[in-house]
Amino acid sequence: MKIRKGDKVVVLKGKDRGKEGEVIHAYPKSDKVIVDGVNVAKRHQKPTRAVQQGGIIDKPMPIHVSNVALVEDGKPTRTGVRIESDGTRTRVSRRSGGEL
Repeated sequence: MKIRKGDKVVVLKGKDRGKEGEVIHAYPKSDKVIVDGVNVAKRHQKPTRAVQQGGIIDKPMPIHVSNVALVEDGKPTRTGVRIESDGTRTRVSRRSGGEL
């Protein structure tokens, strides 16, 4: 999976198309990511010791990684991998060729 936690992404498909946000959590096994402020659902929360206040909360839900793209200079870009001379792998932008 080429998108990681902390990446700035834009949504390409779905009800939130065009929205940008930061990846909060990535799930590589299921190819899903949670993006801040995107695909938000209302959930009923019971009061517990961890959450003192119960009620209806807004919870960001996972979105498939194929429906988001990394943002570079405000435009979506694909990613590639460049292997350096010392053997390290770095992510590069397909749009500009620069490092991500």
